[in-house]
Amino acid sequence: MLAKDIMSAPVVTINARARIHELTKLLAEHHFSGLPVCDDLGRVVGVVSSADLLNMKGGQTVADIMSREVVGVTVDTPVEEVAAVLSQKKIKRVPVFDGEKLVGIISRSDVVAAMAKMKCTLA
Repeated sequence: MLAKDIMSAPVVTINARARIHELTKLLAEHHFSGLPVCDDLGRVVGVVSSADLLNMKGGQTVADIMSREVVGVTVDTPVEEVAAVLSQKKIKRVPVFDGEKLVGIISRSDVVAAMAKMKCTLA
């Protein structure tokens, strides 16, 4: 099973220039704990999470609080490797790319659901 088989798409994103109140509204409306952050050309430039909001020490835009390191996987990444990335990097979601294009997102719960379908563990 590959990333493309378990990813959620289309991906809800937020612009780096968006105001913090726009972020909180989007997270609350969709019951998400984080989102990929895109620039004006649609390129992923970071990730923002509810933890970033809780740790916020000022700032008025998403760019002010987002994590700039983007850890991603490709559509052809095996689910076992996706699980390893989530675990090793201690992250809750990972963007899925087809080349440079963001095409999906995988959360920990998506991996757990895949494990249930495979009726095994990802060892």
